[in-house]
Amino acid sequence: MADNALGRFLRARREATTPPDQHRRRTPGLRRGELADRAGISVEYLTRLERGTDRSPSGQVLTSLAEALDLTANERVHLYRLIKADQTCTPPAPPRLRPAVLKMLAALEPHAACVLSPASDVLACTQGFRAICGLGDEQNLVRFAFSSGALAHYPDWEQIANDRAASLRAAADLGDHTASALAFELSITAGPTFTTRYDAASALPPTTGTERWGPHLLVFETLYVPGEGELRVVIYFSQH
Repeated sequence: MADNALGRFLRARREATTPPDQHRRRTPGLRRGELADRAGISVEYLTRLERGTDRSPSGQVLTSLAEALDLTANERVHLYRLIKADQTCTPPAPPRLRPAVLKMLAALEPHAACVLSPASDVLACTQGFRAICGLGDEQNLVRFAFSSGALAHYPDWEQIANDRAASLRAAADLGDHTASALAFELSITAGPTFTTRYDAASALPPTTGTERWGPHLLVFETLYVPGEGELRVVIYFSQH
């Protein structure tokens, strides 16, 4: 990441935020103390972030700052990218699926079916799944559920959002690093829409049930793939 890009972005957004008593200001925007109060952090910590002496804020801090600065969805994504660009770790490669698993998936055509990682990355799927899932270029069910297109695609979005957040929470609690990283990402990009559901998740997500995708009412069943990785196959059948 360019030197202190995160700090410059936070300061620029602070100075562009209209203060409550703007007619009595010599300088534009919020003072550090005002932003710190809004975000529930100390002035000293905000100063370290803006100066670049602290470059590892938690997801909770970033979410609070995003809310305090009234960031748009695009600005939240940019904020996350600034953090991600400063990380040097390489994400793990997706697991290779056994040929037998891929043959099983092919045999399920024309039904909608997919193989999911613990973090709900779509590792492989049928053409039937691709035709109705609505994901487009997105490859993760949880990230899509909290994207701008999800509300239009899922008539029962509240149910879907709760279940997807619970699924991610379960994977993260079991130590899946990809799930934890995605939870951190969504805490910034989706904010409380995601975090309230993620924090409140107190039960495992359903392994069977119904979901509506656009005009399709689907019954789904979950099968776990033996071996390492805790992969699962989810099969969707149209309910008439």
